[in-house]
Amino acid sequence: MKENSNGYLQKYFTLRKHNFKVGLKKMKASKNCYIFLAPYAIIFTMFYVFPVVASIYFSFTYYNILEPPRFIGLNNYISLLLEDDIFLIGIKNTLIIAVVTGPLGYIMSFLFAWLINELPRWVRSVAVVVFYAPSIAGNCFVIFSVFFRGDAYGYVNAFLMNIGIIDNPIFWLTDPKWMLPVCMLVILWMSLGTGFLSFVAGLQGVDRAQFEAGYMDGIKNRWQELWYITLPNMKPMLMFGAVMSITQAFGVCDVTMNLCGYPSTDYAARTIVTHLFDYGFSRFEMGYACAIATILFLMMILTNKAIQSLLRRVGT
Repeated sequence: MKENSNGYLQKYFTLRKHNFKVGLKKMKASKNCYIFLAPYAIIFTMFYVFPVVASIYFSFTYYNILEPPRFIGLNNYISLLLEDDIFLIGIKNTLIIAVVTGPLGYIMSFLFAWLINELPRWVRSVAVVVFYAPSIAGNCFVIFSVFFRGDAYGYVNAFLMNIGIIDNPIFWLTDPKWMLPVCMLVILWMSLGTGFLSFVAGLQGVDRAQFEAGYMDGIKNRWQELWYITLPNMKPMLMFGAVMSITQAFGVCDVTMNLCGYPSTDYAARTIVTHLFDYGFSRFEMGYACAIATILFLMMILTNKAIQSLLRRVGT
C-alpha cells in the first residue's frame, strides 16, 4: 500500500514537472506577447493589486500615518463588528441601498437600452445621450437640494402643499425618516451609467439572422426572443453591467454626503464608504479604515459571485 502511494506521488510530481517545462517553453515562444503586456501588467499590479494587498495588511495594524504601523491582530475587526454601532448602521444602510437601487438600476438600464434599440438611428443617438447624461452630471446634487429643500420654497414641498397632500413643509434632507429614500431616488436617477452603454452596444451586436432562425424554430413573441436569443448573446455585457451596478450600489458616498451632510442627522444616511472616509481622511486612523475597506471588498466579491451564478442560468 505504501509502495503504491509512493508511486502515485512520483507520477504526480513527474507530471507537474513536465507541465512546468511545457509551460515554460510556451512562454519563451510567446515572449514578444509578454513584452507587450508587461507595461499594463506592471501598472495594474502597482495601482490595483498592491494597494489591495497593502490594505489587507494594514487592516491588522494600528496605523495613524504619523507612527509606524503596529500589528494588533483582529482588534480592528472585533471593534468594527462588536463595538462600532455607527458602522453597523452603515452596513444596514448600504445593504438597503444595494438591494433597492442595485437590481432596479440594473433592470432599468437594460429595459431603457432595449427600448432605445428599437428607435431609428438618429433618435437612438439622441436618446442615449439624454439617458446617460445624469450619470456624468457633476452638479446634480445642487439640483436635488433645491427640489428637496426643507421649506415651502422647495419644489417638492411647494407642489405637495399646493395640491393639499401636506400642510407643513417636510425636512427631506434632515429628517431621518426621509433622508435615505431621497438618496435612493437620486441614486436611481444617476444609475444609467457605463452599464447602460454596454447594454446598448451589446444589443447592436446581436446578429439579426439569429432572430430569423428563431422564428423558424418556434419563437412566437418578443419576450421569447429576448429570453432565448438576445440575453444569451449578451452574457458578457450583462456580467459587466452587473459588476458596475454592484460597485455603484456598494460604493455610495457622494450622494449621501452632499445631500444629507457629513455627518448626517442621527447617522441615518451613513454608509460603509462614508464611515471609511470618516476614519481614513478625517481621523487618519488608516488601520481601522483599511479594515472597513476589506469588509466592503469581501461583501462586493460575495455579491458578485452570487450574481454570476444567476446570470449563468440566463437562456438555459
